Amino acid sequence: MDQFITLAVPIIKSIALAILTLVIGLIVIKWIDGIVKKSIDNSKIDSNSKPILKSLIIGSLKVLLIISVINILGVDTTSFVALIAAVGFAVGLAFQGSLSNFAGGILLLTLRPLRVGDYVEANGYSGTVQAVQILYTELVTVDNKVIFIPNGSLSNNSIVNYSIKDTRRVDFKFGVGYESDANQVIGVLKEIVKNHAQVLKEPEPFVRMSEHGDRAVMFTVRVWVEANDYWTVYFDIIETVKKRFDAENISIPYPQMDVHIEQR
Repeated sequence: MDQFITLAVPIIKSIALAILTLVIGLIVIKWIDGIVKKSIDNSKIDSNSKPILKSLIIGSLKVLLIISVINILGVDTTSFVALIAAVGFAVGLAFQGSLSNFAGGILLLTLRPLRVGDYVEANGYSGTVQAVQILYTELVTVDNKVIFIPNGSLSNNSIVNYSIKDTRRVDFKFGVGYESDANQVIGVLKEIVKNHAQVLKEPEPFVRMSEHGDRAVMFTVRVWVEANDYWTVYFDIIETVKKRFDAENISIPYPQMDVHIEQR
């Protein structure tokens, strides 16, 4: 009996200490969780990365607590860690694509080539960034479709971000007939862009003859606008030029049609 008690006491002590460590550890982690959430929520960290960061911190603390409890129970943590590493390696092979997307998500959240609300073009798609998740980035197209792009491919390909700069250049090309007066055309185009309220004065608008086409003389117009005014200015100028050309009797050649005669 004494021998049994002698053997049982250390085991009971280890179990009791392990349970105590587990309980206290969970309480401490819960307390840290509240501090971490409050600190991250009040920080300037991107809103998309906040949930991921919280989960990583608390998850790591829980893993460390479990290893500590196992160590108190007398289990060799070396083999336990090796087992975790082996399982992690196997899972990594099975989810290689997901790990690539995970790494891509970390890069996107760290380097921030795009942010929520930016209008971007990437992987053959264009739209407004709705969310940057840890595995996928969500784009909303102009016709309100949601596209999920894997972060792995997104982080390894070119991204065109139209929202980073405050201003953008709008380019136009207008064709007129060879019989039209070039000075009149340039004067009308300059007047149109000068009178548009959303066209910036600096840099100065560019209006020049740029090409002698087969059926038309081409004029290039380049103006600078605030990024948010890009499409407003684009459509306004297109409409106004047509109306003014008609009013000034400036001819706009019809596009040449290819006529195919069927051989019988």
